[in-house]
Amino acid sequence: MSSKRRPALKRPESVLLMDIGNSRLKWALMLGPYRRGQRFAAKGALELEELRGNGSALQRSLARFGPHLRIQACNVAGAAVERQLRGIVRRAGLRPPQFVRSTRAAAGVRNGYAQPWRLGADRWAALIGARSEHPGRALCLVAVGTAMTIDLLDADGKHRGGSIIPGPKLMIESLLEHTAGIRRRAGGRSAADGSRASRARLFARDTREAVAAGAVRAAAALISEAMRTARVLLGSTPRLILSGGAADAIGPLLREPRRREDELALRGLAVLRSARTQFE
Repeated sequence: MSSKRRPALKRPESVLLMDIGNSRLKWALMLGPYRRGQRFAAKGALELEELRGNGSALQRSLARFGPHLRIQACNVAGAAVERQLRGIVRRAGLRPPQFVRSTRAAAGVRNGYAQPWRLGADRWAALIGARSEHPGRALCLVAVGTAMTIDLLDADGKHRGGSIIPGPKLMIESLLEHTAGIRRRAGGRSAADGSRASRARLFARDTREAVAAGAVRAAAALISEAMRTARVLLGSTPRLILSGGAADAIGPLLREPRRREDELALRGLAVLRSARTQFE
């Protein structure tokens, strides 16, 4: 009696997505093709300091995923960090990571920059992730990290441009770096941690609180101005989406309804990976 061998089931592709910012690396593990709203199998973050040296801890972590893992990344931390990551991945015995670059168009999004490559890869990935998660909606994306970026995406998927300013912590650090009197009255460089920013009153009663108040309220004021300008430009109100470490401090200062979504760049990477486009 003969028996037919059943075909082996194909294992879903495992992809480690990495959003490498100026101070942190956020990651998520995707199993199989991406679908809107999909939960990642795992996710986390690490400080870029962990890539320094030979990155042995990260190397060991990557090796646990097995040799079939793919790595998909966007990086705004510079060429040195990219080289470090490539070395760590190679020593872990994995295939080279693929880095997304900003292009003129991808996944239903059209780049608004005259020179598309000048748009940060993290912003590009976030625009694609936002378009995927909110199809047919005009969106104002605000990411508040070391820098604060604002990008406007219209309902047709066209990027209308954006703005960049220092994030609140960087504003505080810059002020303390270049003004000895304020630094002394604020309590030294430790004031740059911004821990009191969310509670800081506009008319503060000590220098440390005054510096924090100015930083977060300057950021909030620009967001409100961006929303007012976007209404005029589009003829409708875009959906405001906040992300980043300082979003909790700025959000309560805004009158506009907003959503908190911290994974848009990772979701954009997932969309691009699933489409097999825009890679090196």
